[in-house]
Amino acid sequence: MRDTYLPYGKQWIDEADIETVVNILKGDYLTTGPNIVDFEQNVANYVGAKYAVAFSNGTAALHGASFAAEIGEGDEVITSPITFAASANCVLYEGGTVVFADIDSETYNISPSEIEKKITPKTKAIIPVHFTGQPAQIDEIQALAKQYNLVVIEDAAHALGATYKGEKVGALSDMTMFSFHPVKHITTGEGGIITTNSKEYYDKLIQFRSHGITRNPSLMKENHGPWYYEMQFLGYNYRMTDIQAALGSSQLKKLDGFVNRRKEIVAAYNEAFNLIPQVEIPYQVQETDSSWHLYVLKLNLDQLNASRKEVFEELQKLNIGVNVHYIPVHTLPYYQKLGYQKGSLPKAEKLYEEIISLPMFPLMKEQDVKDVIEAVKLVIGKVKK
Repeated sequence: MRDTYLPYGKQWIDEADIETVVNILKGDYLTTGPNIVDFEQNVANYVGAKYAVAFSNGTAALHGASFAAEIGEGDEVITSPITFAASANCVLYEGGTVVFADIDSETYNISPSEIEKKITPKTKAIIPVHFTGQPAQIDEIQALAKQYNLVVIEDAAHALGATYKGEKVGALSDMTMFSFHPVKHITTGEGGIITTNSKEYYDKLIQFRSHGITRNPSLMKENHGPWYYEMQFLGYNYRMTDIQAALGSSQLKKLDGFVNRRKEIVAAYNEAFNLIPQVEIPYQVQETDSSWHLYVLKLNLDQLNASRKEVFEELQKLNIGVNVHYIPVHTLPYYQKLGYQKGSLPKAEKLYEEIISLPMFPLMKEQDVKDVIEAVKLVIGKVKK
């Protein structure tokens, strides 16, 4: 098989990106300069939102959203267990309580009916996660939010470029977070952003990411002169640099091409695996258009003579960089210490035992895609009952 290792995800940096960053390094601003405002506006325009606030990473952006939503001690926030820990941790940072709702077994996204079961008088917000890039059922979630007066913060780390009922993800809810980690659709090295249509949230987010400090005279309690600023609450240094922002704007120009390439890879995978009884290809909701951050293949373990771990290890031996997304958050040791129980979210826990993520990134060549397909077929053929 392959002589070199194929990772599950990888950035695509071209000469235009490099030139953009070099120009910043030669300029006057390395951080908190004009490129941040430009990048924020570019992202807001792309998704159709009024405002965007860039952060040093996606987790910081989620933390900012939790603050802006005024989540605090005694508040409960409902989210999915099938996600990276940051989707839940951002609630804990502000003193809130995380409540996990089980998933839809077809889409792997959080189930609106399960959300409703978990709503109490203490519920303050819902954080739906667009797992793999496929949007969750936003209409149903919005209806619940309206009924119970809840804030909706979409974790769209996987979903830049995705659409829901013909509209871009990013302007559908109170706030939406995108991540720019190197394996995501575009990268700023590390980075994240919150998009919103609310001026109130925008102002809070801007101040939160910079120590809670403002220089806006209309917000200050007093004004000693042009140098004066006020720290009005405890914020954080979560600012993005001009270097990151310039790279992000350059990458954003290629986003649609990146997403289209991901769809081509998905089509090849689906065609190859659709009729193989040992595996199950991802389910696609008709009203959504996934941006395909991940391609998650489900193993039908009753058709195999092997565990997921054995399949995983055999593929790794063939230099196919499979991964698993995700370990259910409520089963992680820290959350177990907080009192969350294994067995409490059976659909999520069952899914975790059955899935692997195949390599998926726009820089993959046709031969890379063929290598993955051949390796999967070889491995499941070996362990076939």
